[in-house]
Amino acid sequence: MFDLDRFIEDCKTAVSGDRSHKSVREVVKRAVSEPSSLIGRIGEPQRAEAQKLYHSPNLTILNVIWGAQMTFLPHNHQMWAVIGIYTGREDNIMWRKRPGGHVEAAGARSLAVGDAEPLGRNIVHSVTNPLSRLTGAIHVYGGDFFAAERSQWDPETLLEEPFDFEASARRFEESNRH
Repeated sequence: MFDLDRFIEDCKTAVSGDRSHKSVREVVKRAVSEPSSLIGRIGEPQRAEAQKLYHSPNLTILNVIWGAQMTFLPHNHQMWAVIGIYTGREDNIMWRKRPGGHVEAAGARSLAVGDAEPLGRNIVHSVTNPLSRLTGAIHVYGGDFFAAERSQWDPETLLEEPFDFEASARRFEESNRH
């Protein structure tokens, strides 16, 4: 059975031994390799939201639940991340920064149950849940996710702007209303 406290401790130990994402990826990969056990401990996704599971200056762990057919605009994290899917699917578009504050699509990656994908410190990506049901993912960040100065890119103009946590929360709520 998935043990959330053990998972958090394993992530903390991995970060203290290796400041990169490599060791954390293995911890996340183990966790999402048994999705029914993980769901048995943290629960079946019920609504779109980002649940804080652990937070410190050098490590943040979230349970991100993407709404049905929800799309989240291009954004960065300013720290490495590892995304592990335990139910559903997450499609990512990777974006490349261009002069003038714009981004352009540079690649894509689809994540399914059991995948644990690292994202580098400087990655800009957008996320879509292409399914007509909720998608659940464990997101582990190598820093204080809530304190980092981050950016987002306007979905129409693709121009960079400061990340807006309140607008982000509204996107999850809008997804729940649909």
